[in-house]
Amino acid sequence: MSELDFTLFETAIGRCGIVWSERGVAGVQLPERDEQATRNRLLRRFAGAREAVPPDVVRRAIDDIVALLGGAPRDLNHVTIDTADVADFNRRVYTIARTIPAGATLSYGEIAERLGDRNLARDVGQALGQNPFPIIVPCHRVLAAGGKTGGFSAPGGIATKLRLLTIEGAQLGGPTLFDRLPLSAPRRRA
Repeated sequence: MSELDFTLFETAIGRCGIVWSERGVAGVQLPERDEQATRNRLLRRFAGAREAVPPDVVRRAIDDIVALLGGAPRDLNHVTIDTADVADFNRRVYTIARTIPAGATLSYGEIAERLGDRNLARDVGQALGQNPFPIIVPCHRVLAAGGKTGGFSAPGGIATKLRLLTIEGAQLGGPTLFDRLPLSAPRRRA
């Protein structure tokens, strides 16, 4: 295993963490109840990681994560992730999940279908539950059948998933007939 470094950084949803190796980003930690809890969770997940100043490529990833969580459109596909310790099936799921743009969603079944077998939907859910790269691999953009939220294993569970989807402007179940209506009716002239 290669040497791991990490840093914590502030976002609109709280203090997050990022871990990297010479191969790329090895993980992202979403906020816990406070900074120390975030640090502790990150160090449990990535034992031996050392706090360090991020190199430019990781700094760019952090800046884009901060912007995305602040509501700005950002594409994180430029971020290289270190998948050396990720199972092949999970890697394939993560590759598909990374194609989902902010504000859009796919279902577990749709990802399974893209993998070639719709019956793999549960396996897709399990792979996303093991995602070490939340936000970069946007598992929050994957829903259960019928636009239901499904699970979310990050701190805060479903509430965090819904918050991330709201920040990105996603609409569960897709757009509705009433999405473009004005908030008030125009006044009639007398």
